Amino acid sequence: MSENTTAEPISRQALNKIILKFTTPSRGKGAWQMANTLIPYFGLWALAIYSFKTELPNWVGVLSVLLAGPFLVRIFIIFHDCCHSSFYKSKWANTLVGYITGILASSPFRDWGEAHIRHHATAGNLDKRGVGDIWTLTVEEYITAPKLKRITYRVFRHPLFMFGVGPSYVFLVFHRFSQKGIQHKGRLSVYMTNLALLLLLLLAGRTIGYKVYLLIQIPVTILAATLGIWLFYVQHQYEEVYWARNDVRDSLKAALEGSSYYKLPKVAQWFSGNIGLHHIHHLNPSIPNYNLQGCHDALQEMQHIEPLGLRKSFKSLRIHLWDEDTQKLISFKAMKLIRKARRKNQE
Repeated sequence: MSENTTAEPISRQALNKIILKFTTPSRGKGAWQMANTLIPYFGLWALAIYSFKTELPNWVGVLSVLLAGPFLVRIFIIFHDCCHSSFYKSKWANTLVGYITGILASSPFRDWGEAHIRHHATAGNLDKRGVGDIWTLTVEEYITAPKLKRITYRVFRHPLFMFGVGPSYVFLVFHRFSQKGIQHKGRLSVYMTNLALLLLLLLAGRTIGYKVYLLIQIPVTILAATLGIWLFYVQHQYEEVYWARNDVRDSLKAALEGSSYYKLPKVAQWFSGNIGLHHIHHLNPSIPNYNLQGCHDALQEMQHIEPLGLRKSFKSLRIHLWDEDTQKLISFKAMKLIRKARRKNQE
């Protein structure tokens, strides 16, 4: 994933000197991002409501819903930054904005945030999988697993489930419950978010009507969830991704090589809040999304990071198992060849 332009790998100390410059949140940038995200989002909602409630062509409402989806992804990125306390300097401001954007994105602020912090602490660690990541088995684990577990894993990793059923389940169902091991404040955030969503539903029912509300809310949420799950998947599921056992795991490699530099078109990068620069985010989660590009540009002068392009990213749909021998994610087909070779050697 990474390729050094110098003879010696860049040190963590040298990286930290550069990174530190970009970790300070900006009240102005944060406020501007809130404005250029929330105003268009609510405007599209208003246009969709007007379309479905009047004689305006339905395609106007449908188009509004399709455009609102990417804006909701951007809202989720603001929520994500608030969970890291990186969007604003003030803890109070991060909490307030985090709860508001979390309600809009159907995600509980503290519950999701606690699980996500664990993800950062365990990313690339083969011995600490299972919290805030995509279910990934090693070749050995898959081969020795019971048949039912192998079938379940294949279904889970299939694109139709991962990006069809999966996003709807995560944001409409899974986020309605507290995750395992989350503290009291995290559980309380789930209850508060669920209550707020219920009140919004009741308010909508009394004003614009349940039908119109659900015609907009559910498609927008599912569209944004699907785009978001895809981004998260690509950020840690590609052929040369870094995984290692706990006793040899290198945190710097886990950031630079275990998280992708997903090079997106400028429009897509804007809507996704620069989250494609995920290797920078994992180097230091305190960098606000609006500073990620600047930090990346500064680091590229010291160490070149090979980007993951759109075309290559779709190849990740065909790789599902971590091979500890080759240190790569491989396909089920490649796994079968490994099993066949082993059986031949045993004969």
